[in-house]
Amino acid sequence: MSVNLNHTIVHSRDRQAAAEFLASVLGLEVGTAWGPFLPLATDNGVTLDFATAGPDESITPQHYAFLVSEKEFDAGFEKIQQAGIPYWADPAQRHPGRINHNDGGRGVYFLDPSGHHLELITRPYGSGS
Repeated sequence: MSVNLNHTIVHSRDRQAAAEFLASVLGLEVGTAWGPFLPLATDNGVTLDFATAGPDESITPQHYAFLVSEKEFDAGFEKIQQAGIPYWADPAQRHPGRINHNDGGRGVYFLDPSGHHLELITRPYGSGS
């Protein structure tokens, strides 16, 4: 049997808002709630199960990177810009309002409504010049 990531739980302040935010940027559809989880399936079969954290629970920001096509990057980046969402070329947020061209592709970092660090990239790290 091969090993594959199947799903991960994404704690958020509001599972619906968080799932819809990411679905909008990525051009995906939010699935049907299952218990406390609201799934967002990616094209490679990994599901992000959004869960609303309790009012006294803190959320530790996580990093989620999405490998997308050039066309999907254009569409997602346009949505980020149109919504006025701050974005950076780097994970340390030292280069605001810019994208990167790592490995001959394009990449951008931005935050979701719960403070998770999201990234869109068009080339996997280490894949190009």
